Amino acid sequence: MHNDLYVLIDIGGTAIKHGIATLDGNLRERAELPTEAQEFGGPGIVQKVKKICSNALSKYGSQIKGVSISTAGMVDPEQGKIVYALPDAIPDYTGVNFKELISHDFNLPCEVENDVNCAALGETWLGAGKGCHDVFCMTIGTSIGGAMVCDGKLVSGASNSAGEIAYMRVPSGMLHELASTTHLVKYYAALKGITGEGLKEVNGKRIFDEAESGDATAIAAIDDLVEHLSDGITNVVSVQNPQAVILGGGIMARDAYLRPRLEAALKSKLRDIVFKATRIEFAQLRNDAGMLGGFYHFKQRRGL
Repeated sequence: MHNDLYVLIDIGGTAIKHGIATLDGNLRERAELPTEAQEFGGPGIVQKVKKICSNALSKYGSQIKGVSISTAGMVDPEQGKIVYALPDAIPDYTGVNFKELISHDFNLPCEVENDVNCAALGETWLGAGKGCHDVFCMTIGTSIGGAMVCDGKLVSGASNSAGEIAYMRVPSGMLHELASTTHLVKYYAALKGITGEGLKEVNGKRIFDEAESGDATAIAAIDDLVEHLSDGITNVVSVQNPQAVILGGGIMARDAYLRPRLEAALKSKLRDIVFKATRIEFAQLRNDAGMLGGFYHFKQRRGL
């Protein structure tokens, strides 16, 4: 069993990351290739996944014992099927059943889960939430994703959409409209009076760089984001009471700047006993989170 190896695949809209891992999550190798979602859609992704599996079997043979898949889109983990994917993001992806495909073509067990859920599992298993059994994970990007882990397991909900906090109501509106990177950029640009072609030069990195240099407008824009994001975290903590809230996504890499501001906001909004029991953590696994979380999901479902 100590020689057993597994194929780990993480399918995003831009890239497909993949690797070979041992049972304890040690990545022997990792690589990535472009998804080319717009060019070839779901059928193209299926062919790439088959190629990854075929190459792994050619190299490692019977040592390969299974395939775990983390993917964009809404997933039914029981069926291992994509039940919905935005046609604008990945055309012809809805309905793809990886469990059936991998079993039929390679005679290997396969488990599939949504990528945000997998990132949460990965961080809980080997990342920022290691040692915790109750965790909530947020990804802050174009919109906001979320996943709830209770007693070490994902909470999926009646429609496999538990933890989808983008549409959570906070005092000023919906969370994804107020605390995403998209909103940060728009709000900063409005404060600066930047329009037209100038908008192409505005991104999260620029805003944080300027804030750290003392630019008052950039600081105000980030403070606005922190206010709304802390409202969302307060709601999550009030419902789940997790040991840790883990924050991921590009701008969350600026943890040294964000941590004291977020913690100050949360201290003013949470009861002291709750605030002291809740860790605010920033994702550690970066690009490997989806692969490793998908594999942890595989292990849980297969009793490994």
